[in-house]
Amino acid sequence: MIIGQRTPRPQSLDELLSPEIMRRLDRLDVISRKVFAGKLPGERRSKKRGQSVEFEDFRPYVAGDDLRHVDWNVYARLNRLFIKLFREEEDLSVVLVLDCSSSMDVGSPSKLIFANRLAMALGYVALVNQNRLSAARFDHTGRVEQLRPVRGRQSLQRLADFLLEGLTLSTAAPGQADLASAVRRIAASQGGRGVLILMSDFLYPSGWTSALNYLAHAGGGFDVTCLQILARGELEPALEIERGLVGDVRLTDVESGRATEVTVTRDVIRRYEQRLRDLLARLEADCKARSMRWMLVPSDTDLNHFMLHTLRARGVLG
Repeated sequence: MIIGQRTPRPQSLDELLSPEIMRRLDRLDVISRKVFAGKLPGERRSKKRGQSVEFEDFRPYVAGDDLRHVDWNVYARLNRLFIKLFREEEDLSVVLVLDCSSSMDVGSPSKLIFANRLAMALGYVALVNQNRLSAARFDHTGRVEQLRPVRGRQSLQRLADFLLEGLTLSTAAPGQADLASAVRRIAASQGGRGVLILMSDFLYPSGWTSALNYLAHAGGGFDVTCLQILARGELEPALEIERGLVGDVRLTDVESGRATEVTVTRDVIRRYEQRLRDLLARLEADCKARSMRWMLVPSDTDLNHFMLHTLRARGVLG
C-alpha cells in the first residue's frame, strides 16, 4: 500500500556506486556455502591439478603429455623430462538476478533503484575478486535480459551499463508475468551452479513457491540468497496516511492496471500490517526450508552499512 513516486534515475557508474563505497568494498569477497566445480580459472584454489598460474610440483614425463609443460631448465641439468604441475584454481560463479517489474518502481527511495545500486555493489565485490559474474533482469511482461559472464575490475563499466540500461526501460506496459517462469529461464542458462542472489519484492499473485523449488533443485543446486526489497511505506503504512492515503481512495495495481475503491481506515491498516507480517514469515520459512538465506531489506537501507556489516554477519560476504 503505497503512493506512487518517481525517484531520479542514476546516470553513471559513480551515481550507482560511489568511489568511496568502492574503496570500502575492496576488502570483501563473496562467500559460498557450497563447493562448485569451476568453468574458468579463478582465484579459489581447488584440490584438482590442472593448468593455472600457480606452480605446485613436478612429475616425470609420460608419452602423450603436452610438451609445452616440460620444464626445459630441469632437462638441461638432469637430461630427463619433467612436467610442471599447477594447482587448478576453482572458479566461483556469482549470478545477480533483478526483479524489474512495475511494483519495484515505487517508494521513496525507489525499490528498483536501490536494487540496482545493491546489484552494482555486489557485482563490484565479485569482479574485483575475479569471480565469474553474470547478471539478469526480468519484468512483469515476461521479458528476460542477461549480461553474459564477465570477470575482473575492467568489467565494472559493462555491469554498470547493463544496470543503467535496465533503469531506462519503461515499466508501464501491462502484464503479470509468473516469477517462476522468469527464474526458470535465468537459472537454466546458468547451469544450476554458483551463488545466486535474487533481489525482488516477491509481490507476485502467483507466489514464489515454484521459483524457489526450481532454484533449489536446478543443476547442482544454487547457493541462494533472497533479498526481499520493500519500500518504507509498504512496511509502515501509517507513513502513507500522513502523506494523504486516507479516506475513500482509488488504488490501482501498477502491473495489471486493475483498480479498486477502498476506504482507508486504521482498521484497514492494521489488517494490512497483519497480512504483510504473514507474507514475510511465509517467505522466510519457505527459504529456510530450502536452505536458502532470506533477508528483508527496506529500500532506504544504508548501502554501505548493509554491505560491510549486515551481509558479512549473514555470511553472504566475508
